[in-house]
Amino acid sequence: MTDTSRPPTRQEGESGSAHWKGLSTGAVGLLGGLVIGVSTIAPAYTLSGALGPTASAVGEHLPAILLVGFVPMLLVAIGYRQLNKAMPDSGTTFTWASRTFGPWVGWFGSWCLLAATILVLSNLAGIAVDFFYLALSQISGQEWVAGLTRNVPVNVATCLVFMAAAAWISYRGLEATKTFQYVLVTFQVVVLAWFAFAAFGKVAAGSAFDATPVRLEWFNPLGVESFSAFAAGVALSVFIYWGWDVVVTMNEESRGTTTTPGKAAIATILVVVALYTAVSVATLSFAGVSTAEFGLGNPGIQENVFAALAGPVMGPFAVLMSLAVLSSSASSLQSTMISPARTMLAMGHYGALSSKYAKVHPTYRTPGYATVVAVVIASVFYAVMRVISENVLWDTITTLGMMVCFYYGVTALACVWYFRREATASLGDLVSKLVAPLLGGILLLVFFFQTAWDSMDPAYGSGSEVGGVGLVFVLGMAIFVLGLIVMAVQYARSPEFFRRRFETAEYPT
Repeated sequence: MTDTSRPPTRQEGESGSAHWKGLSTGAVGLLGGLVIGVSTIAPAYTLSGALGPTASAVGEHLPAILLVGFVPMLLVAIGYRQLNKAMPDSGTTFTWASRTFGPWVGWFGSWCLLAATILVLSNLAGIAVDFFYLALSQISGQEWVAGLTRNVPVNVATCLVFMAAAAWISYRGLEATKTFQYVLVTFQVVVLAWFAFAAFGKVAAGSAFDATPVRLEWFNPLGVESFSAFAAGVALSVFIYWGWDVVVTMNEESRGTTTTPGKAAIATILVVVALYTAVSVATLSFAGVSTAEFGLGNPGIQENVFAALAGPVMGPFAVLMSLAVLSSSASSLQSTMISPARTMLAMGHYGALSSKYAKVHPTYRTPGYATVVAVVIASVFYAVMRVISENVLWDTITTLGMMVCFYYGVTALACVWYFRREATASLGDLVSKLVAPLLGGILLLVFFFQTAWDSMDPAYGSGSEVGGVGLVFVLGMAIFVLGLIVMAVQYARSPEFFRRRFETAEYPT
């Protein structure tokens, strides 16, 4: 096992050094990182599922909440960029929190990252299945085909095929991933822009469902009726920005290891917030927030807003939106695998998991074993939960918003503590190494605790409950407790990692 009693120098992170994990080098540039980052966030998929619930929580202040959710993401991304400059390591949250706060915090932070990224794969695959059969139905003109997604054996079998295909592409390396993503990301962005222009066109022509002029009040987050509604809306909006950090986990495979990933992460967030703002304003202006047929407050369309609105907005080209959401979920399914695989690779490399996870494919230079483990866990989880209850599956996905807030928050605070002695060297350092990550980390942890509290209400999520407590809260706590149990088991198996104290000395720059 390599010596991790001190931080490696930048040179030690390069090929042939003690901390090189065997991954390919120079495989991703700024544009490739941006495309993979956008694909992981999956704009078409996330907007389709998040616009309705967010609008139901905050009404016409939907654009404001999306912009508010963007703020902590940007602040945290600034912290990620600084940490990556100092410690370019594919373990990201695991490595940085371990070196800053110690191995216990680092291990548990990475558990939340793994829980969020692995389990969300099941949701992405499930959405891909839904839109796959919807698109087939629209293309063939056979309405019964869309109903195949409700056939559990057909649904699960199709889902497993999608999982296997995505894992195969990830297994073959980042070059294969980039080629796949360039096509799908371009397509979904073009369709979303088409939808926004078409919606504004209908509003201007007076043929929108509930035409509403754009108002400045829509962008005022202080107009939200309560802090609980505000926190619920932000938690949902945070979830739809989640995924940009995948570009940082590729730092060891990037051109410009210490600089390119941070730039790509911030560029990803800026591109996505612009896209989200345009589409959310167009949708709100076209449909309004009433509970009527196409209103965003109608519970019947909230699970899949674009499936309901694509026809009225895009007319005969509505099938393109189905294909866009399908391509969005499929591309995100594939690119999302990058993060957990490389996190587990780093954990295996440093002794926090079995050395099996440190295995890299000799030809493709990818964490093959970790990739297979991630997709197997996600596949089994989806199959079991889909058979038991679809409500349990979706409520589990809802709890992942808490996991995201937790591990982003911990990582941001790790940046503050790591650079605490040098953050006042200049105004730029003060902002990027202290103020920005501190505010971002605190905001996300506040949202974490507020969401945890609110989710105790049985009405939260699907409305399911266990002993009078909301299922979302129960599942969230179950994931945390399971993490503590697994961590204790790993300590019993390999106590050396947990007994090692990581230094937080400054890396050479």
